[in-house]
Amino acid sequence: MRAAVFHGDHDVRIEDVPPPQPAAGEVLLKVLRSGMCGTDATEWKAGPLTFPVNRVHPVTGATGPMVFGHEFIGEIEIPADGGRFAAGAVVASGAGVWCGTCDRCREGRTNLCRRYYTHGLNAPGGLAEYVAVPEKTLVAVPESLSPDAAGLAQPLAVGLHAARRSGAQDGDRVVLIGAGAIGTFVLTGLRHLVDVDVTVIDFPGHRLDRASRLGAAQVLPVGEDVRDRVLELAPGGADVVIEASGAPGQLNAAIGMVRDGGTILQVGLPAKQQEVDLHALVMREITVRTTLAHVCGADLAPALEILATTALAEELLDSVRPLDDLPEQLERLATGRLEGKVLFDPTRQKEQP
Repeated sequence: MRAAVFHGDHDVRIEDVPPPQPAAGEVLLKVLRSGMCGTDATEWKAGPLTFPVNRVHPVTGATGPMVFGHEFIGEIEIPADGGRFAAGAVVASGAGVWCGTCDRCREGRTNLCRRYYTHGLNAPGGLAEYVAVPEKTLVAVPESLSPDAAGLAQPLAVGLHAARRSGAQDGDRVVLIGAGAIGTFVLTGLRHLVDVDVTVIDFPGHRLDRASRLGAAQVLPVGEDVRDRVLELAPGGADVVIEASGAPGQLNAAIGMVRDGGTILQVGLPAKQQEVDLHALVMREITVRTTLAHVCGADLAPALEILATTALAEELLDSVRPLDDLPEQLERLATGRLEGKVLFDPTRQKEQP
């Protein structure tokens, strides 16, 4: 089968590799759509974030370059013995796999499982014609939902989890820094969970226009006076500030926008270590929270429901492309030239010039 294989920085190859063989409890998916995210772009640009290129599969112990892709949906080709899904069912995968028995799993925080691994990062992923995944990571795609829209379910689940982690409550004033893909997913999650007044900050243009259409009460362009404008809208500061850009200095910017006793949620990952104003955090008793991935059992099914009942996919989807276009699209994403989400159809052939 054809697959996008990560060998190292700036080295993703479309190769022919053997199709996977599902183990006990796993299904074989024929991939219909697969996406890429900022993590993929960062690894393409700078190499693996936390694992060597010759990563060790946490279950099989197999080593070697990794098939990319942790955002995917597919049609079940080979179902699991005695499983919930029959052949032909269309499902979305959460990609992350948890043990279900460790202390974090017993707390319901399966994304922090002590034996957690993710297809596309630690095990072969979905930027391929086929992928084998545990059945427990799958949720049925509603019949009314197109593959293009359903392909956004996993990253929307990440945004939904982030919205939960923010602790925002009805009536809160929320500031969201960053209206890229992840910021848009967080905004959508907030709008789904709570009744809040959301101000979105980003550079002028398409991203802020999209945020307005998706429910932001106010949008503000980045500028020297943006803090003053936030404080005019929320005297004393916002109840919650969510930093979803990962840009340098934005955590400190968030500190300047949040009220005393308020909450900051850090979503974005800066490329380098950042200095933080700990004095202000302590003296103003500000709570700082973080968020990682999603909790499959709580977030994936609601993400599919949101996609089935909103125009999010139409707003956010850039294009659907063949696998051969992946290196070019990773570069677009890594250099900030991509406004929305790109999905890949492994069956689509690259058009000849």
